[in-house]
Amino acid sequence: MSAGRLPVGPPVPGWASEERWARVAWSRLAEPGDSVAGALRSALGPVEALDLVLAGGAGDAAGLGRHERLGTARARAALSAGLDRWRARLPGLEPLRDAEVVHRLGGRVVVPDDEEWPRRLDDLGESAPACLWVRGAGRLGPLAERSVALVGARAASPYGEHVTGELAVGLAERGVTVISGGAFGIDAAAHRAALAVGGATVAVLACGVDRAYPVAHEQLLARIAAEHVVVSEQPPGSAPTRWRFLERNRVVAAASSAVVVVEAAWRSGALSTATRAAGLLRPLGAVPGPVTSATSAGCHRIMRELQATCVTEAADVLELVDAVDGASRDPTLPSGTGRRRPLDGLEGDDLRVADALPVRRGAPALSVARAAGLDERTVVGALGRLQLSGHAEQVGADDRGALWRRAARAR
Repeated sequence: MSAGRLPVGPPVPGWASEERWARVAWSRLAEPGDSVAGALRSALGPVEALDLVLAGGAGDAAGLGRHERLGTARARAALSAGLDRWRARLPGLEPLRDAEVVHRLGGRVVVPDDEEWPRRLDDLGESAPACLWVRGAGRLGPLAERSVALVGARAASPYGEHVTGELAVGLAERGVTVISGGAFGIDAAAHRAALAVGGATVAVLACGVDRAYPVAHEQLLARIAAEHVVVSEQPPGSAPTRWRFLERNRVVAAASSAVVVVEAAWRSGALSTATRAAGLLRPLGAVPGPVTSATSAGCHRIMRELQATCVTEAADVLELVDAVDGASRDPTLPSGTGRRRPLDGLEGDDLRVADALPVRRGAPALSVARAAGLDERTVVGALGRLQLSGHAEQVGADDRGALWRRAARAR
C-alpha cells in the first residue's frame, strides 16, 4: 500500500478519517512531548485535530473561533503557532508508507486503543505519544507490565557496569523486564546482562526503529528486536537529536514500574529520567558510589533532592516494583541486611554437594561425590533436595546416569 504526497488543504486524503492513521501522521508532524499537539488531540480527537492542520491557513481564524473546546485566547494563540510548525512538515507526509517501512522490518504501529499499548503511558496526559513504533517479536504491553528502567551514564565506570549487570541479572531471573535506552555505558550493560540470562529487555530509542543508534550497537539492537522489542515514538527515518533524547526519557520513565539510576554525573541526562519518574510518582532508586567519584555524584544528588531510595542489589529494586504491584515480597530474596551469596541458606551435606556441582556442563552423581568427598548415596539424596530448592538442575543423562549442574540462581 502506498500513498501519494498530501496536499496542503482540501481534498483531505481518505486515510485521514481513521484514528490510527491520524495518529501515525501526528507522530511525523509534531515533535515528541509537544503538549500543544497533545492538548489539541485531547480536545478534538486525533482525526478532527488533523483536519484542522490539513485545512490550510484560509479558515484558521474562523475555525479556531468556532472551537470552544480550544480554551482561552492565549491557548488559541499557542495553537496558531503550532499549526505553523506542523504544516511545515506536511509536504512528503505519507503515513501508510511509514507503516510499510516498519512492517518490512517486522514492526508495527501501536496506538492507545490496542491491547499492546503500555497503559502507564497514559499518565503522561497531553504529553503522551500519539502512537508508538514497535519492532520485534515480543508484545510491548505485557513486557512493560512488570518492568524496571535501569539508566545511567554513557561514560560508565567498571563499577557502574558491574553493578548494572548484577541488578539486571537479578531482575531478569525473576521475570522483571529491563527497560533502557540502548545507549553506551549503563544502558548497554543492562540490556546485555538481561539477554545473557534469557531475560526480557526493551530498548526505547530517540530515533526511528529502522535505525541503529549508536551504530556500534546495531547487533545488540537487532538481537533485542529478534527476542523482545525495540520501540520509539519517532517515525522511521527519524534522526536522534538532543531534544529527542530528553523526551525519550519521559517514555522510559512512564512505561516502567520503577526507575533506577545506576551511575550518573551531576548533570547527566539520566537525571532527566529520574526527574520525570518523580513527577509521575514512579518509585525511584539510585545506586550509591564513592563520594570521590564524579560518575556517582548524580545518584547522590537524586537521593538528596528527589528522595530516591538507596538500592544496592536486585532485592532492593524488587521492593520498589512490589510496592507498585501490591505483590508480596519474594521469599527467595535476601532481607536487605547484606548482599546474598548464591549458596546462602545451605548447610551440611547440601552445602558441600552444591559447592561441588559444576556450573556449565552436567556431571554424574559419582563425579560430584568425588569432588564433595561424600559417598554417592548421600550425594543423590542431597541432589534431590537441592533440585527442590532451586540450587541444582538435571541437564540430561548419559551411560553414567543423570547429569547435574548448579542452577542459574545459585551461581
